[in-house]
Amino acid sequence: MRAPGFWQQRDPDLAARLAMALLAPAAALYGGLTARRMARPGARVGAPVICVGNFVAGGAGKTPTAISLAAHLTRRGLRPAFVSRGYGGTLSRQGAVTQVDPAVHDARLAGDEPLLLAAAAPTFVARDRLAGARAAVGAGAEVIILDDGLQNPALHKDLALAVVDGAVGVGNGRVMPAGPLRAPLPAQWPAVHAVVVIGAGEAGESIAREAQTRGKPALRAALRPDAAVAARLAGQRVLALAGIGRPEKFVATLQDIGADVVDLAAFGDHHPYRPADLAPLAARAVREGLTLVTTAKDAARMAGDASLAPMLAQMTVLPVTLAFADDAAVDALLAGALAR
Repeated sequence: MRAPGFWQQRDPDLAARLAMALLAPAAALYGGLTARRMARPGARVGAPVICVGNFVAGGAGKTPTAISLAAHLTRRGLRPAFVSRGYGGTLSRQGAVTQVDPAVHDARLAGDEPLLLAAAAPTFVARDRLAGARAAVGAGAEVIILDDGLQNPALHKDLALAVVDGAVGVGNGRVMPAGPLRAPLPAQWPAVHAVVVIGAGEAGESIAREAQTRGKPALRAALRPDAAVAARLAGQRVLALAGIGRPEKFVATLQDIGADVVDLAAFGDHHPYRPADLAPLAARAVREGLTLVTTAKDAARMAGDASLAPMLAQMTVLPVTLAFADDAAVDALLAGALAR
C-alpha cells in the first residue's frame, strides 16, 4: 500500500486538513495505545540489544542502517545477529522462530528485508521478538540488532536509534492514520538514545535539532549506490521500478549518479510482484530502448519466483550501502551500549 499524500504535507491544503480532522479521533486512540505500550519495561536476553527503528510508518533506511551497524560490530570482533519481524513473509505469521537461509527461503517466506540482512549476518525471523532474540543468543550471537521494533516493548534496548529520512522527517507530524507517526513524538523521545538522519533536507535537520536539544546525538548518514553499477548507469535512459517506502528517493539516487530517468513505475512498500506487474514494464523497456532498473529490496522480492525470472534477468539492480559521516561517533555509541 502507498501512504496517503497528505501525510507528507507540512503545510496542508484544505482537503488534507479535512482528512486529518476526520481521522483525529482514531489517531488519538492509536497514539495513546502505542505510547502506553512503549512505556512497558522490556526483558533482557543476556546480550546487548541495539534497536534500529523509526518514528514513523514506512521506509526511512532502517535496513541499510542495521547492516552498517553489523559491520561496525564485526570490525570490533563481535558476532552480531539480526532479529526481524519478517514483514510480508509467511514464516512470522506461523509463530515460530526461523533462522533465514537464502538458499532455502525466498521473500514470500522470510520477507524481503530479512533476505538482505541475512547476507550480512545471521538473521532470525520471529513475530515474538523476545523469542527471536533468545534464539539468536542461543545460536552464538553476542549482540542483537533489531530491525524495527522501536515501539515494541518486549526487549530491553541498550541502544535505540530512530532513523529519519532527511527529505521528509516526520511528515505532517500527526499520528496514524492522520499522519505517519506511530505515536506522538513526545511519547517516543524517551525511548530513543540517538537519531540517524539519512540524506539532506530541512525536515530531517529539524528532527536533528530537536534531538540535540534533548541531549541526544544526531548522526548524519547517506546512502551510497554501488560504484560499479552506478558507472554503468551513468548517461543511460532509465525506467525506474521501485516498491519501497518512498520510490521518489530511488529516482533521486539514479539522477545523482547521472542516469536519465525517463519514468518511474512506483508500487507500494513490500509489494508482492506478479508477472502482470512486470511484463508490461519489461516490454516497454525493450520497445523504447530503456534500461529497467530496480532496488535490491525489490529484486529480493522477485528472486525465487520462476514466473518473474525472465523479467528480473532483464533488470539492472542498484544496491546501496549506508555510510555514516562520523564513524567515530557511531563507535562511541556502540561502545556505550556494549558497556551497559
